[in-house]
This record gives sequence, C-alpha cells and structure tokens, in this order.
Amino acid sequence: MLQPDLLGGWTLVRETGQIGGRSTVRREQFMDHDSALAALEQARDQQLKRGFHLMFSQGAEAPR
Repeated sequence: MLQPDLLGGWTLVRETGQIGGRSTVRREQFMDHDSALAALEQARDQQLKRGFHLMFSQGAEAPR
C-alpha cells in the first residue's frame, strides 16, 4: 500500500508472509507519488509473474 508521510513524500509498505503466521513488513521511502506508484506497480507485476492473483479490497475499481 502507499501512504503519504508528514514531509510530503510517500511510503510504499509491503507485507509478506503466510496468513496466520509470521509476517515481515518492509517500508520504502519515495520523494514523489509517481515514483512510489511505479515501485508499487513493479512489485505487483513481480507477484503476478509468480502466479498470484489481484484482489481489490478498497480504492480503485476492479478491472473489467
């Protein structure tokens, strides 16, 4: 997920692990929204290549 920070930058938060088990949270800082969004899309594309499926919980509408 992307989160704005207090200094005008953006943070990409990535959580990995099994459901109900231990997880790891990684945070990456970006100066602007465009570079943070590009990193988010790149991380998403890597997961899709590994066989994961997209799930929408809130925000953007599901693709058609």
